[in-house]
Amino acid sequence: MRALALTLAAAATILAAAPVRAQTYDPRYPVCMHVYGGVKGGGEWIDCSYISLPQCKATASGRAAMCGINPYYAGPPPRRAYSRRVPAY
Repeated sequence: MRALALTLAAAATILAAAPVRAQTYDPRYPVCMHVYGGVKGGGEWIDCSYISLPQCKATASGRAAMCGINPYYAGPPPRRAYSRRVPAY
């Protein structure tokens, strides 16, 4: 009886779990385009592959889309400090 209860509890937990979505925003690019509707109502998606707002707006022109700043943009990688080594004689 205990095994049946545990099996039912496990099945209920698995079935009640919400589906997981992948990360939407790519932190490597500063600008994202949100496309609404898609072709024949194919859903919405976010495309974060633009380096400037004018580039994104040119791509979004004539489409049901909107460009905006990526809230998860990580920025350029930090530059390494240059140190000049003096040769030891």
